[in-house]
Amino acid sequence: MFFILSKTLVVLLSPTLWIFTLVIIGFGTKRPALRKRLLSASLILFLLFSNTFLLNQFARWWDVQPASLPADKTYSCAIVLGGFGSEDMKKKGYFNFAADRFIQAIKLKTEGKVSRLLISGGNGQLFPTDFRESDWALSELKDVKIPDSGILIENRSRNSYENALFTKQLLDTQNLKPPYLLITSAYHMRRAMYTYKKMGIDIIPFPCNYFAGRSKTTFPDFIPRASALAGWEIYLKEVVGYAAYYFKK
Repeated sequence: MFFILSKTLVVLLSPTLWIFTLVIIGFGTKRPALRKRLLSASLILFLLFSNTFLLNQFARWWDVQPASLPADKTYSCAIVLGGFGSEDMKKKGYFNFAADRFIQAIKLKTEGKVSRLLISGGNGQLFPTDFRESDWALSELKDVKIPDSGILIENRSRNSYENALFTKQLLDTQNLKPPYLLITSAYHMRRAMYTYKKMGIDIIPFPCNYFAGRSKTTFPDFIPRASALAGWEIYLKEVVGYAAYYFKK
């Protein structure tokens, strides 16, 4: 029930949807005073959520800073959260905008920073097919010559909570010394860290896949952009998801 509810409600966490709804209702009402208030509200929301400067400020506060890793230390395992691979129309996998999670995992393995990669991710769609992201990722890892002995696969999880739950079950069967590196997108790290620590897994954050909060402020940041609207949708999902996991028993 929690999974279905979360997938349904996330559709509503869209500033674009809020703005569009206010405009439609505003033009549809026959009350001039109400129309003025609704259209004014839609304009204010548009100016706020299309502002890259405001998005960057929030991202700098929300994103978790990466930990300082000793140059000579090798960690037993890096947990790589799914979300970097998607299913195409031919039911095959492809790398999406979060591919940096996979890239950073490969770099850590090939540089000798970690002994094993644990890929956690099944199919998070509300109506899932047989596609399992971590199974697809396994074939991609083999293509870049990562040996089977250096890979662990968790292919049942549908969301971040199940990522942590099933990862713990898998780690409990392995003789791998904690702490473990946790690799995920910067915007997702706060929620992921909270979930894994609540599950009793000793992790060190290794955020990547930054898309806000890293660049210097320039004049175009104050010009309305559609990319800022999309960025806010992602961050709002994370904030609400964090709150939901916080109150989840």
